[in-house]
Amino acid sequence: MNRVGNTSSDGTMMHNASSTAGRMWHHRASLSAVIVGALVAVTVGITLTALGAAIGSGLVDAVDRDSPSASSFTMAAGGWMLLTNLVGLFVGGLVAGRLSGALSKQDGALHGLGVWAIASLFALMLLGGVAGRVTSAVGSAAGGAANSVAQAAGAAAGAAAPSINPRELADRARAALSAPSDPARMSTDQRGAEIARIVGTRIAQGNLNDADRQRLNTLIGAEAGIPADEADRRVRAYEAEAQRVAQEAEQRARQVADATAKAASLSAWFAFAAMLLGGLAAWLGAGSGATSRWRDEETIAR
Repeated sequence: MNRVGNTSSDGTMMHNASSTAGRMWHHRASLSAVIVGALVAVTVGITLTALGAAIGSGLVDAVDRDSPSASSFTMAAGGWMLLTNLVGLFVGGLVAGRLSGALSKQDGALHGLGVWAIASLFALMLLGGVAGRVTSAVGSAAGGAANSVAQAAGAAAGAAAPSINPRELADRARAALSAPSDPARMSTDQRGAEIARIVGTRIAQGNLNDADRQRLNTLIGAEAGIPADEADRRVRAYEAEAQRVAQEAEQRARQVADATAKAASLSAWFAFAAMLLGGLAAWLGAGSGATSRWRDEETIAR
C-alpha cells in the first residue's frame, strides 16, 4: 500500500517537475501587454510634454522683456523632450513587463522593446501628420498669394492697356534703331537703352570686351558730361562695389547653408541618441516590471 502511494507521489512530483521545466523553456509574448504599455508610454509622454509647454510659456515675459534667450529655450526644450521620452518609455515598459506574464527577465525586457517600437512608430506618424498639415497650409497660402499677385498684375495690365499708344511705341522703336552712333548726338533715352544693353551683357557674361567697355565709357561720359577717363573710373568703381556686394552675399549664403547643415546633423545625432536611450529605458522598465511581479507572486505564495 505504501509502495502504491509512493509511486503515485513520485509520479506527481515528476509531472510537476516536467511541467515546471516546460514553463521555464516556454518564451511567451503578450501582444496585449505590449499595446497597453505603448499606450501608457505615449500618454505619459503627452502629459509631460504639456507640462513642459506650460512651464516654458510661463517663462516668457513680453511686457518686461525678461525672457530666456532662444538658445536657452532650445537647449531646455531638447532636454525636456529627452526626459519625457525616457520617462514615458520606462513607465510603459514597466507596465508591459508586469502584464506580460513572462517567466524570465529577458522575456519581460523584450516586451519593453515592443513598447519602444510601437510608441516610436506612433510618434513618427504623429510628426508626419503635423508636418503634412503644415506643408499643406504653407502651400495653400503660397498658392493664394500667387493667385492674388497674378490677378493684381492682370488688373494693372488691363488698366494700363488702354493708355498705350501703338504709334508711340513704333516711334520709340524706330528712334532706337535709327539712333546715331555718336553718343553726343543721341537722346537720353537712346543712350540709356544702349547702356542697359551693355550692362546686361556684362551681367550675363561676367566681363566686357575692350570694345564694349570703351563704348560704355563713351556713353556714360556723354550722358554725365564728363571725360571718358572719368567715366571709366566710375564704371570700374561700380563694378568693384558690385563684386564686393555679390561676394558678401555669397559668403552669407554659404554661412547660412553651413549653419543649416550643422543644425541638421546635430538634430539627427540627438534623435539617434534619444531613440537608443528610449529603447534602453523601455528595456530596463520592462525587466523591472517582470521582476516585481515575481516578487509579488513569491510574497503571496509564502
